Amino acid sequence: MVLLVFFTIGLPGCTAQLNPVGSSVSSTDLISSTTIIEIQLTPTPFTRLSSPCSIWLDHTVPISLETQISSEPGCEISENPGDAAYRVEIKEWDEGGGSDGAIWVYALVAPFPTIVDGVTQNQLLDFWRGAHRDIFDGHPIFMTEDTLLAFTQHWGKPADGAVQVLLSDEILTMGWAELPSWAIIPFEDLQPRWKVLEIDGLSPYDTSFDSGKYPLSIQFELIKNIEGDISSRPRLPLTNRDPSKYTVVLLTGTTALVRTTAARMEQKGIPYPAEIIGDVLREADILHISNEIAFSPSCPPAIPVRTEMRFCSDPKYFELLQSIGVDIVELTGNHLRDWGPEPLLYTLDLYQDAEIPYYGGGENVEVARQPVQLEHHGNKIAFIGCNYPGPEVDWATESQPGAARCDMEWIEEKVSELKSEGYLTIVTFQHYEVDDFRPASAQRVDNLQLAAEAAPTIISGSQAHFPQAMTFAGDTFIHYGLGNLFFDQMMPGNRDAFLDRHIFYNGRYLGVELLTTRMMDYAQPRWMTLEERQDFLDNIFNHSIWNEEK
Repeated sequence: MVLLVFFTIGLPGCTAQLNPVGSSVSSTDLISSTTIIEIQLTPTPFTRLSSPCSIWLDHTVPISLETQISSEPGCEISENPGDAAYRVEIKEWDEGGGSDGAIWVYALVAPFPTIVDGVTQNQLLDFWRGAHRDIFDGHPIFMTEDTLLAFTQHWGKPADGAVQVLLSDEILTMGWAELPSWAIIPFEDLQPRWKVLEIDGLSPYDTSFDSGKYPLSIQFELIKNIEGDISSRPRLPLTNRDPSKYTVVLLTGTTALVRTTAARMEQKGIPYPAEIIGDVLREADILHISNEIAFSPSCPPAIPVRTEMRFCSDPKYFELLQSIGVDIVELTGNHLRDWGPEPLLYTLDLYQDAEIPYYGGGENVEVARQPVQLEHHGNKIAFIGCNYPGPEVDWATESQPGAARCDMEWIEEKVSELKSEGYLTIVTFQHYEVDDFRPASAQRVDNLQLAAEAAPTIISGSQAHFPQAMTFAGDTFIHYGLGNLFFDQMMPGNRDAFLDRHIFYNGRYLGVELLTTRMMDYAQPRWMTLEERQDFLDNIFNHSIWNEEK
């Protein structure tokens, strides 16, 4: 006895006849009841070949794969396996893959404000088979019909109530309506309002992702369905998660290599602040740093520690930024000109000599307003930023360096222009600072106005020394403040921070992975423990207003 999922397998010279044990059921009935049926194969001759490149697809084939196969030049989809030159169906996992195989990656997801980061494969399989129903309060796993058929063949029949079948465009709505909830979806269906859950610590968001080790990878194969020569042989797409189309942008909060942070670098070495988190920083395809302080050869020594609020950094600390692989620098900080225009011009020369682009500040107002436009793996990503609160001396003028002063009309027009050129836009604000998880009212209004008028891909607050809430406004993800990356504030609220790991794929923004750190020794962030992280996320999510009206 086998499951319905096998009834679509076309064998040369055979037609499958479905005979349920004891009664007759339709495929729709099977999805809801998971009735076991047995298959009896009766030999029958092929009737005709509708096309030399006719292909019959098993019901386990996902819609996106079917769409790509049907667009193969000169090929057509056959509804009858007996008419097809080829068939496509699931194959047992083969590490070698093969030229006629397609590896389709699925993701276990939950609504974005979910505290849980992942499950084990055993927990997932136990739930599928009817055990450990406490996971996500016993809510079923949402999925489409073809996903159910694929994983039924992969794992066996699910227990009653373990799965709920929905249309693809219903899953996200249902998931958010029934918190907590979870779903299994193809990788190409990911979007920002989903959180991708790890399985045994593995995620399709991993830069070093290995589909062969990931439990939600399914392999399909193209099989010749008749004997003899066929002039045209189609090729399946290799995968729906192609690393050559994948880009990770890591946004970070405030960096200020001054005061006690600078003293620790003198005592313990310049790389000290990044010793724990440095590998993750370097792993990003595009690492963003918001460095608020200018370098100056005449900067006073870091020891003894200076407590005044007029900042500069020793040029040798630039080595820290180079060691973590900084790819782009934001210059919207309100301390850029603490030591006058000359140190800032000197700093801009350092960035230029190191071929590190900068934005949100520059030699004059025209340069400060220019976005940085990057392209990586076919993903076009643009950065633009500005300083809202000043001080006025910090703003660039026609003849003086500084930060770009915020002008909402200019930002909105520039974002719209960049979008028309195919860029996914990231806007970073240096707004009013508040030691609160909630954003200042003016900050919230400006962010939502920008989302309403121009709808950038991401809006991120760079001013916050205190991690802040987040939201979605239409298609825009807004994170009001990330907290500190490298800065010596050790008060309880200031120690915690986000590193926002944004995922872009094939010209689309898929979503963000929230990494969380806690400052130690006035200089060195470490990763939060599981308990710290869960408490932190719970606090931030409770202060967040989801689905803001634009």
